[in-house]
Amino acid sequence: MSRLTELQSNAVRELVQRSPVLVELGERFAAAGHRVHLVGGSVRDALLGRLGDDLDLTTDAHPEAVQALVGGWAEATWDAGIAFGTVGLQKNGVRIEVTTYRAEAYDRTSRKPTVAFGTTLADDLVRRDFALNAMALALPDWRAPDAFVDLFGGMQDLADGVLRTPGRPEDSFDDDPLRMLRAARFASQLGFTVAPEVVAAMTDRAERITIVSAERIRGELEKLLLGAHPRKGLTQLVDTGLAEHVLPELPALRLEIDEHHQHKDVYEHTLQVLERAVRLEEDGPDLVLRLAALLHDVGKPRTRRHEPGGGVSFHHHEVVGAKLARKRLSALTYGKDVVEAVTLLTELHLRFHGYGQPGTSEWTDSAVRRYVTDAGPQLERLHKLVRSDCTTRNRRRAAALSGAYDDLEHRIAVLRKQEELDRIRPDLSGEQVMALLGLPPGRPVGQALKHLLALRMEHGPLGEERATAELRAWAREQGLLED
Repeated sequence: MSRLTELQSNAVRELVQRSPVLVELGERFAAAGHRVHLVGGSVRDALLGRLGDDLDLTTDAHPEAVQALVGGWAEATWDAGIAFGTVGLQKNGVRIEVTTYRAEAYDRTSRKPTVAFGTTLADDLVRRDFALNAMALALPDWRAPDAFVDLFGGMQDLADGVLRTPGRPEDSFDDDPLRMLRAARFASQLGFTVAPEVVAAMTDRAERITIVSAERIRGELEKLLLGAHPRKGLTQLVDTGLAEHVLPELPALRLEIDEHHQHKDVYEHTLQVLERAVRLEEDGPDLVLRLAALLHDVGKPRTRRHEPGGGVSFHHHEVVGAKLARKRLSALTYGKDVVEAVTLLTELHLRFHGYGQPGTSEWTDSAVRRYVTDAGPQLERLHKLVRSDCTTRNRRRAAALSGAYDDLEHRIAVLRKQEELDRIRPDLSGEQVMALLGLPPGRPVGQALKHLLALRMEHGPLGEERATAELRAWAREQGLLED
């Protein structure tokens, strides 16, 4: 079976499952004298055999007419995108967005597109980002010989695994610069190659991405990073210069290496760490883990020092990197949960360094407890990040590092079983502290609890009797309790 025949078979199989809704909707439009097509990503995904329950349609009917046509038929409708010509609806568990033929163009200094309705299907298709997203399927009779519309060779591009624009890429990227990021995103999601002329246009117009809002940029970067081939998308951003404007910390990792001060290629190492982290994921793509893998070494360019004898050091790069990661993720408008998690993982990724290695002191149980409590809910991700960070080709060293981390995880498991490590608390409650010392709520009580927690971290469970004695001794030292 040829690749084209396989794609056609996929589409038929996928569309048959949604025929009732699509045919019914198509018949309503046809009865009112309007044309409607399944379009864009929905056609592409049907051909790839992965059509979901969110479908995109395009029509010559204006939004008000669309609302009238689906009213009473759809189970629910919404008009959040009506300013852009889009009406949303739901029927039989399928979500559909119907958009009037349109053409978008950016003013060269504007972040927002201006919207004008088109008059033909060709008007609509030519404005789309890539040829593989510019195919359409007429409704209601999607099986008709002339139902499939492919004006720009999108089907062949799918078969060849290549990304091209319907018209000149320069015109497409001038209309919407975000499409340059989409090219890298689709390279990541689909594993496709970006056509040379598209790469050239991306390179020539890379700076134009700066007129796009941070929220839209974050959306594309996130989809890229969560794709099946994130390395492919990221290298596309770096090689075209786009990363200099949206994620400058990544190309900054391409540090010069001279014959006297050699060190690991930090850029290549980072991409390898990301690939290794992806392989360790257990429940699908993990945004926080992938961001941490991507940003864990961003502090190295600022901390690189040439040492006597030809060595190179990156002292405290994890601390500097955590600050840079926080700044970049905040600029990309990520929420607090993501920012805090990635920052913490970046800061902690070197904590394990030297564990179990010759010439280093053995970690005490206290150090293991602190490792766990400092990582908090990010501990499992920290395990994956630290393991991924070992990219050495020296098999003996790699085996030693893996064995050392196996030992650390075993010790954590033993301590967790013994002490319920995830829920470490002082051996006395705040109420008990106040009662024993005769204190009202306030700062001294908090200080007492902090002292008891430190003792618990150092020595493990104290028990109420010893904790009480330790508390009284500490209170006397602080002048809170008389002898």
